[in-house]
Amino acid sequence: MVTVISLGGSIVAPGGVDENFVGDFASLIGEFLARDEKRRFILVTGGGGPARAWQEAYRNIAPRVHPGGAVSDEEADWIGIMATRLNARLIKAVMGDWCTQDVVTNPAQVEPFVGRVLVASGWKPGFSSDYDAVLLAERFSAPLVLNLSNTERVYTADPKKDPGAKPVDAISWEDFRALVGDEWTPGKNVPFDPVASRHAARIGLKVICAAGRNLENLKKILSGEDFTGTTIG
Repeated sequence: MVTVISLGGSIVAPGGVDENFVGDFASLIGEFLARDEKRRFILVTGGGGPARAWQEAYRNIAPRVHPGGAVSDEEADWIGIMATRLNARLIKAVMGDWCTQDVVTNPAQVEPFVGRVLVASGWKPGFSSDYDAVLLAERFSAPLVLNLSNTERVYTADPKKDPGAKPVDAISWEDFRALVGDEWTPGKNVPFDPVASRHAARIGLKVICAAGRNLENLKKILSGEDFTGTTIG
């Protein structure tokens, strides 16, 4: 059984590395590996605080150096991708002998999955690491992607902008995509990347969005028990 987890950078490295979370998360993964020798995990890391900080620095600095010049979304994306790769390398190192393969940076050319844990990062500009998670779920026939972030559920609108926004337990891809749109911009903060959502809807993949730091809730999800979160699909 392969479980794909899109591990939000906002919980791995909200600013610096959240060492307590990373350690506790890795230990939890180890518990499930020990419990079932057939269980395997694919962990895809986001960029988090470092990605947004370095992207913002680029957007602030470039116009001063090149007055009147346009800031490149592609360059901003590459900066974010580098942050995902740093986070992925950390997660791979922490996983130790459970992860015997190098970090996957191109989900379209991934080698066969031979270990217990496979770690992946961002790939190329145009989408977030959520899309890589969807491609890897498709490649290894995983039934769902578990999207862990600093948000407990999907809301009917952005709760920071709309005080009437309400959390939902389940939502269709059609309704979810109406909320997040179809366009990706580097650093865009949505529950699940619009490009990833489009592909997940097309292949009929289920996505669960939940709060990553709530490890008791994560344990319930991985055990097939009732949980707090939003199911998309």
